[in-house]
Amino acid sequence: MSMNKTIAILGSTGSIGTQTLDVVRANPSLRVSALSAGRNVRLLEQQIREFRPCLAAVWDEADAADLRTRTADLDVKILSGMEGLLEIAREEKSSVLVTAIVGMIGIRPTIAAIEAGKDIALANKETLVCAGHLIMPLAKKHHVSILPVDSEHSAIFQCLNGENRSRIARIWLTASGGPFRGMTYEQLKTKRPEDALKHPNWSMGNKITIDSASMVNKGLEVMEARWLFDTDLDRIRVVIQPQSIIHSMVEFTDGAVIAQLGTPDMRLPIQYALSYPDRVPLSGERLDFAGLGQITFEEPDPETFRGLKLAFEAARTGGSMPTVFNAANEYAVAAFLDRKIGFTDIYEIISSSMERHSLIPDPDAETILRVQEEVGAFVESRW
Repeated sequence: MSMNKTIAILGSTGSIGTQTLDVVRANPSLRVSALSAGRNVRLLEQQIREFRPCLAAVWDEADAADLRTRTADLDVKILSGMEGLLEIAREEKSSVLVTAIVGMIGIRPTIAAIEAGKDIALANKETLVCAGHLIMPLAKKHHVSILPVDSEHSAIFQCLNGENRSRIARIWLTASGGPFRGMTYEQLKTKRPEDALKHPNWSMGNKITIDSASMVNKGLEVMEARWLFDTDLDRIRVVIQPQSIIHSMVEFTDGAVIAQLGTPDMRLPIQYALSYPDRVPLSGERLDFAGLGQITFEEPDPETFRGLKLAFEAARTGGSMPTVFNAANEYAVAAFLDRKIGFTDIYEIISSSMERHSLIPDPDAETILRVQEEVGAFVESRW
């Protein structure tokens, strides 16, 4: 069994990117033609030396110059900025682009890759949250697959294998509840970045870990699921599953519920996106059902964890509103990590950004990015 594919990775030094490269190490038939990173030049240099891509990019030109010096003995072209990301997205040897980059910066390269006929292993939530109405029809037009890398969306994707999608009654997105599960809004007010970064089950990057603590992450996943599985918003439910063993479930019109279970290991959904429709062996822990004893469920608390409630509001409004929700959260999380605001201020910033926004019903990619900038200007004017 081999995957025999060449892939390009946007965001190769982050949590998903480094775990994607773990999957490549374990599957010698996978090759890497292009890598990009934000600022971690040292790790990117190590990755270039190990995986020998023909193309690499970092965001700043000064970092790119540093990387060119470091890799002068290698046959690799080093680029910077959005142009670098777009060239990686279109890199001709690759057949799959892994979008492991965080933030709305992932939208334009994803569009470029689809137009170049690449399949997308999607780990960049913002792409579908803000531009799902553009991305899904474009993927259909260019006959490319959008393969979910998120553990929840991968679970739903696996549960739907061989099923008639018109027979979906409900999609159940599971959430761990994060480090603040069971707390009151008053308790959340005092939480600091180091508290929010202690996720009970998953090892993830800083932004997504904060989003998990606020339940904004689950709201983003609801919006993604709606586009990925072409499902009505009212059919998507969220349930807390604190052990993170059930990664999500699909309920069908006859009452049958199919769930995907496993240990919390992101390499599984990454590898499945790259090996689909096949499965290949993966090392690691296996579920011990007797040792586990029980799997429990709880109702989410949308009044305390307002991120979920605001996400449903943004999704129902549609148009440019999901972009406002997402952009306000991006800026608010950055401010929280910089200790400029408190944890519950994240909700206030999202809410006030949504309230003041004049809706654009069917935004194109340029409009989406302009709305992001406008939201950023508003958020930054508040402190």
